Amino acid sequence: MKEEVFFGEGMIGVKKDYSDLYDAIVGLNEAVFTGKVIDYRTQKLIALGINAATSDERAMKKQMMSAMKEFDVTKDEIVDVLRVVLLTSGMPPFTKAMKILYELKD
Repeated sequence: MKEEVFFGEGMIGVKKDYSDLYDAIVGLNEAVFTGKVIDYRTQKLIALGINAATSDERAMKKQMMSAMKEFDVTKDEIVDVLRVVLLTSGMPPFTKAMKILYELKD
């Protein structure tokens, strides 16, 4: 089951100081990750690919860890996602993501 985890560091302050805004973001998260047509596991892999494509190292690491923990996503499955990142976003985001994956798996 999805956890209430937001990867942006600023969310800690938002939760503390602006609970109404935080609650709205939680609601948006719940509306997006429904698993209605595309299952949540696949949505998680899509999110991982988007984070990789934007070269957000912190978010990539968190998404990889979460996917492995929640769904037993394998290294090879993550590499399949990263192959698409390589094709669509290029070598720098791909190599950053591979570096993170190897750090997690070693």
